[in-house]
Amino acid sequence: MIPPGETFNGTFPFKPNFQEINGFRMHYVDEGKGEPVICLHGEPTWGYLYRKFIPPLSKRYRVIVPDHMGFGKSETPQNKEYTLRTHVENLTLLIEKLKLSDITFVAHDWGGPICGAYTVRHPERVKRLFLINTLLGYSPFVKGAPKLPPLHTSPWFRWVREHLQDGSYYDIMRNLGSTVLSVMKIIGFENSSIIDDTWIRAYSSPFETKEECIGAIEFPLDVALRRIGEYVKEGAEGVRKLRKKQACLVVGMKDKAIPPLRAIGDFRTLFPQSPVIELKDAGHFCQEDTPQTLVALAELFLQLK
Repeated sequence: MIPPGETFNGTFPFKPNFQEINGFRMHYVDEGKGEPVICLHGEPTWGYLYRKFIPPLSKRYRVIVPDHMGFGKSETPQNKEYTLRTHVENLTLLIEKLKLSDITFVAHDWGGPICGAYTVRHPERVKRLFLINTLLGYSPFVKGAPKLPPLHTSPWFRWVREHLQDGSYYDIMRNLGSTVLSVMKIIGFENSSIIDDTWIRAYSSPFETKEECIGAIEFPLDVALRRIGEYVKEGAEGVRKLRKKQACLVVGMKDKAIPPLRAIGDFRTLFPQSPVIELKDAGHFCQEDTPQTLVALAELFLQLK
């Protein structure tokens, strides 16, 4: 776990905040005032991914950036299940403790399924969805939904399955403190020009011990082992209200984790009239590849009535 006051040479200068959630200490950034904008990270990142979003967006909005259990400055309990269900339950409790409503989610990677599962269960609290290289996963519950490319056959999930089969998956993922950049490149990291010692330290620090890697180990297994289907299905009754939300999707087309056509197909099935922006030279981690473009798009989207 990263020390609360760590700023990584001033690149993450935000005051740390904590709540006791389901028996662990959950960290979140909470900057600005106004309508809440909750930025959700995925695998294997943390709130640092949104460091260039927080200052501009917090001029007009209350920007909240949680670290999921097992990531960033949040604790990594060893006696918890690290599943989609658990992460959604943790987020639900955080939102309740902070008494948030009219929420705009900015969601990347696993942040998409997490905010989607939250929204179908609590549609009254959610106003907008700004999605980045992710999908919600509820298009199969729309009548006449097209068949989409399987998620588990992407280069990233093929890598996960192959290394599970040959027995090396856990060894690699338990050493993310030294392999995190290599893993991010498999997922689809493109912008090597921004990498320096501070960047490496920021993304490696959550994973200094094997025990601290449990969250990052378990996220991919939800897909590779196809163990989230039942939980997603439980939220199917909320899809009708989900589809009424304002939504936007931005896709880095060099994504190796979530096939861009899968993300776009899922989104257009749910929100046929909502915008999709394709970034042809960006990969999975658009926040690192094209942060200025993403912030500008988010600011425009947030101004929609």
